[in-house]
Amino acid sequence: MEFILEPWHWFVLGVALMLFELILPSFAALWFGVSAILVGILYWIFPSMDFNVQIVVWIIFAVLCTFLWFKFIKPLSIDKTKAGLSREATIGQVGMVIQTQLNHGSVKVRFPMPVLGSDEWHCRTQDALQVGDRVRVTDILGNDLVVQLHSSNHPTDNP
Repeated sequence: MEFILEPWHWFVLGVALMLFELILPSFAALWFGVSAILVGILYWIFPSMDFNVQIVVWIIFAVLCTFLWFKFIKPLSIDKTKAGLSREATIGQVGMVIQTQLNHGSVKVRFPMPVLGSDEWHCRTQDALQVGDRVRVTDILGNDLVVQLHSSNHPTDNP
């Protein structure tokens, strides 16, 4: 009994490879699966396609899809905000106090650019701050930023 490859075999292989992507850390199996589905479509349109031609077309589609992913699609998914930046990149950011006398002596600070994904933060401080004061991030404690009065606000700095 000879095994005859049908177009639905390529569809099943494609879906299986795409599902296999769930346990792999890269997008390689996804593009091999997409390529298998494309070969299945071509084989359905052109049923006289030889098995060797199907394998070669699958390899070409897989290489092409993977190349297009890394060249054009993946660069679009790079996050250009400061969300997820390291502690060192967050410390030193300067913002303005927009609300005082919150729970436990914290203040609400607005930053000109989002810091860790948000432009407004409830911050801890030991300084006596007023609305409009500029503050600088000095530390991160759990989900709170620790701020202190920015040096340009000190009266001794202004002649």
